[in-house]
Amino acid sequence: MPVKPPLRVVQWATGAVGRYSLRNVLAREGLSLVGVLVYDPDKVGRDAGEMVGRRAAGVTCTDDVERILATEADCVLHMPLPASYFGGDHTSDLETICSLLASGKNVITTTGFVYPKSYGPGAVARLEAACRRGGTSLHGTGINPGFMSDYLPLALTGLSGRVDHLYVRESSDFRGHPSRQIVVDLVGFTRSAKDYTAAVRPYRAYQRALFAESVQLVADALDVRLDEVEETDEFELAREEFEISAGLVRAGTVCASRWVFSGLVRGRPFMTIECVYKADATKVRRWPDPGFTVHIEGLPQMTVTVDEVSHGLAAAAARAVNTIPALCAAPPGIHTLLDLPLSTGRGTVRLS
Repeated sequence: MPVKPPLRVVQWATGAVGRYSLRNVLAREGLSLVGVLVYDPDKVGRDAGEMVGRRAAGVTCTDDVERILATEADCVLHMPLPASYFGGDHTSDLETICSLLASGKNVITTTGFVYPKSYGPGAVARLEAACRRGGTSLHGTGINPGFMSDYLPLALTGLSGRVDHLYVRESSDFRGHPSRQIVVDLVGFTRSAKDYTAAVRPYRAYQRALFAESVQLVADALDVRLDEVEETDEFELAREEFEISAGLVRAGTVCASRWVFSGLVRGRPFMTIECVYKADATKVRRWPDPGFTVHIEGLPQMTVTVDEVSHGLAAAAARAVNTIPALCAAPPGIHTLLDLPLSTGRGTVRLS
């Protein structure tokens, strides 16, 4: 049998998730790195492999978007900070994704777009037009959303005779998260209560849009019509000073937050997603310990708990990289987790 040529991959952004993704691409048989887009001027001109502690890959990092658009590639792993970090909204990411799709490249993104339908028919029409122009496909993914708050609950409902309420909880420890941009600038830890309340507004809009995608996807898959998606959030102040990878958390500054997103039907929640973020779970006693929980109320009742995901960033990156072959083989268009084959770690197993 003829050997299939490797799939040509572009890594778009090399932040906390992008670096894991880049390492996975370089290590994976059947994938060939052909381009890397970076935002940090200090990374421009560096070899992609050497930048992530591997041998030279022969691919030089660039900040030239036009150069990337002109690069022949099968798939782009699109993993920048969300547009809300820069004061924008999802339309900024939409512009970039449409350009990539129209240039003939499939796109896997971790900036949302798990269920683009939730952004309205205008966004869907633009994405579908870009896919038609480039003969390409789009898939939004991650660990949550992208797996824990949508794929896993839907898989469990295959055991249900009746579903009354779906509940998903994520509790994450940011103690070792290396990115100050994410932990401080976006999530808001280490800020005073006053600064946090003002600075978190764009992040609140991003969070609401992001998790509304998951809630809407699950509801549509189960043929449930939601009236609205409701969001609430609150925060906790540190009682003592402590250090985390992203900086110093002083007493009296924000050290944790809790977000709840509820898809309502006639005023009652059909699906609830609770997200708890802690600067250091050993220092914040309020709210649940780190891990993921999925609970289905109905017949039968079911609870699945994942006590630990040791490297959530690595999991999000792996989810994207593992999806590349399936997306490249799919017909052009928008593909949610409902219409792609299960992405596994095939090709990643190492036995001693």
